[in-house]
Amino acid sequence: MAAIKKLSIKQLKLKGKKVFLRLDLNVPLSENGAITDQTRILAALPTIKYIIDQGGHLIISSHLGRPAGKVQPNLSLKPVAHALSSHLGKEVPLAPHYSLGEKVLQMVNSLQKGDVLLLENLRFYKGETQNDPEFAQALAAFGDVYVNDAFGVSHRAHASVCGITQFIKPCAAGFLMGKEIEHLSRLISKPARPFIALLGGAKVSDKLGIIENLMEKFDALLIGGGMAYTFLMAKGFEVGRSIVEKDKLDTTSSIIKSTDIRGIKLELTEDHVIARELKDAAQTTVVNTSDIPEDWLALDIGPRTIELFIKEIMNAKTILWNGPMGVFEIEAFRAGTEAVGRAVAESGAVSVVCGGDTAAAVNSLGLAHKMTHISTGGGAALEFLEGEELPGIAALDDA
Repeated sequence: MAAIKKLSIKQLKLKGKKVFLRLDLNVPLSENGAITDQTRILAALPTIKYIIDQGGHLIISSHLGRPAGKVQPNLSLKPVAHALSSHLGKEVPLAPHYSLGEKVLQMVNSLQKGDVLLLENLRFYKGETQNDPEFAQALAAFGDVYVNDAFGVSHRAHASVCGITQFIKPCAAGFLMGKEIEHLSRLISKPARPFIALLGGAKVSDKLGIIENLMEKFDALLIGGGMAYTFLMAKGFEVGRSIVEKDKLDTTSSIIKSTDIRGIKLELTEDHVIARELKDAAQTTVVNTSDIPEDWLALDIGPRTIELFIKEIMNAKTILWNGPMGVFEIEAFRAGTEAVGRAVAESGAVSVVCGGDTAAAVNSLGLAHKMTHISTGGGAALEFLEGEELPGIAALDDA
């Protein structure tokens, strides 16, 4: 894969310019509409503050949830506007839901240097997800320059992500987008060796593309979580009621053979924390792979596997981590994820964390500041690492 070099926001002259900024502010909300996790807002602040400091007239756009082209008050960006106002120390007004109307255009034109306006949820309009050219052109009319800092939706061919770039120039990457491209590209092109993949989570199908695309780059694959049981069944083991994707057994068998042929170390879960049911108070025990009872579920890696994985982690120079090692949300099944997470943090390796569940685990353990990079794009990061061209990145001007 050739290095991706896109125009950066730092190469733009923003003073006095109307800057149309696409962000991913798709934050989780409680039942009463309160933001429960501000990670995406905090990640966007460096680009926002840079535009303000440069004297730009800032128009922020984002989506929230899946309103399917209809106005849904519970998916309004009003809570985001309040949060941004608090972080920036200045009012960030929210445009009315008729974001393409004359009134909103007047609000845009009345912006002064350093002012910020947040457009209402883009997905209130069918034209957004349909990548409708008229909708994209209407959005472009708000800005003099376009900046995309929404890596998390860069795999979507939507109007505000790629369609708009046909009607406004220049089109540049924000700081977060630039970091995502830099760190993920390095995994594909020039990872420091040994390069290991620490893979978990429920489904092996989510990781197949990464394994196949980066197979020649990996020195070792460490596989835990629910996906390990598809691998173990492919090797002939009985795994009780543990999660298995039986339609992926042939593919998994092929991967096992490929690692053997290529001399790639494949480390699977050797011992398991098991229970009869998935709940907080469940009775648990630790068994070897050959001893999982038929009516029990394996829900975390065991202590011997933890020791094995940590040894590989501490020897690595580059680590890609995608997926918890067990059902991390339940105390009885979080020891594996916590142990390997702390090892990754202390390894001194370049560490790239992908996936919402993995990022949540890292954050809850207080280890985020010790990771080299935590990707904000779940599906986008996976597609990037699978070697796919992402529409939102391809649409930006080359450097």
